[in-house]
Amino acid sequence: MSNAKNTLPKGMAVNIISGFQEFFRAEASGGILLLISTALALIWANSPWGDSYSSLWQTSVTLGGGSLVLTKPLILWINDGLMAIFFLLVGLEIKREVLAGELAALRRAALPISAALGGVVLPALIFTLLNGGTAAADGWAVPIATDIAFALGIMALLGDRVPTGLKIFLTALAIVDDITAVVVIALFYTAKIDVTALVIGLGCLAALIALNRLGTMRLSLYILVGIVLWIALLKSGVHATVAGVLLAMTIPAGTTLKTTTFVQKARQVLDIFTTTNDTDESILTNALQQDALHTLEKATTAVQAPLLRLEHSLHPWVVFLIMPVFALANAGVKLEGDVISTLTQPLTLGIVLGLVIGKPLGITVFSWLAVRAGLADKPQDITWLHIHGAAWLGGIGFTMSLFIAGLAFGDGVLLPIAKTGILVASLIAGVVGWFFLRTVVRR
Repeated sequence: MSNAKNTLPKGMAVNIISGFQEFFRAEASGGILLLISTALALIWANSPWGDSYSSLWQTSVTLGGGSLVLTKPLILWINDGLMAIFFLLVGLEIKREVLAGELAALRRAALPISAALGGVVLPALIFTLLNGGTAAADGWAVPIATDIAFALGIMALLGDRVPTGLKIFLTALAIVDDITAVVVIALFYTAKIDVTALVIGLGCLAALIALNRLGTMRLSLYILVGIVLWIALLKSGVHATVAGVLLAMTIPAGTTLKTTTFVQKARQVLDIFTTTNDTDESILTNALQQDALHTLEKATTAVQAPLLRLEHSLHPWVVFLIMPVFALANAGVKLEGDVISTLTQPLTLGIVLGLVIGKPLGITVFSWLAVRAGLADKPQDITWLHIHGAAWLGGIGFTMSLFIAGLAFGDGVLLPIAKTGILVASLIAGVVGWFFLRTVVRR
């Protein structure tokens, strides 16, 4: 949704590629923290203080004032509120990849798109074959997702032995998975529609598009309208997290200052700063130096795309706070009764087999078919064994799978069963994927 003014500068693609390693390290660290949060949730839920785990997340929290007051359990503030910020970041990553990343060129994007398609179709089919026509049928989308933080975190354990091309492939695959998950949530997990609230939401979306078309670069305006959009969708019945993706699609990806102009201006300002630095004055009293710094700060902001500025600002908060809190609040499954019986239920089997059979097989086969048909090219630095190893890591559904399970089953008796399946499947997929890639690298 960017106009001509808001197109990516030519140098931005280079900056995005050079920044991939930083992104990968952050996701890998976040995956480790996510694992710790999951372990804490399981220990807490099954400890003598397990009742406090459940009661904490059901505590009512009220925000707002006057006529605009929202009261929800803490778990819903996390799943509807904090996760909207998570989806905002997902939307920003999707837009960046489409404009200047692995999804920018159709032929380059064909491989991860085909892989993601296989990783959606086959798991959904396996789940439906086992649960179609039952009370658990609504959970067909639970095994279609990939948790990028966990997947990249496990891949990071292998260090530099894993080709960069494989890391990029898995990241692009996970982003296409996220696109699919967002569409599925919007189309299949929407409650009864409140037309008035939906119209207000559409008006907010129109306002965001207008801001983009007018070349507005102030992020604060987009965020303000985005908050109203979130409230409107929350009231409308459409899941509120969709507001994050819609907002992301309208954030400008261009700049108001060209790179060459910025370089010239920065050199001039630094010259002024340097020549006035010979005096004994402190920078607190040196007006020329203060003006130079202010000018440089404005130029630095102008040369950065709002999309990248917002993404870089949100990324640490999402990876190191929001996702771990989500895991802590949602991964606490109380293991009681006959565990073997739980694992052999059609719902659990549908999720486990979907993630550990459907995902690896679907990703590998559809990737091979795309290359065989001449629709896509396989990167030179990776083999089919590498792709199959990454496909196993694609079976780590976790965050998005837990999220969709909550939408599909609510607080019903099926939710703990689904969570058990997700945790078991993600564990199996992660261990097998790590071992397979470690073996492939040795060969």
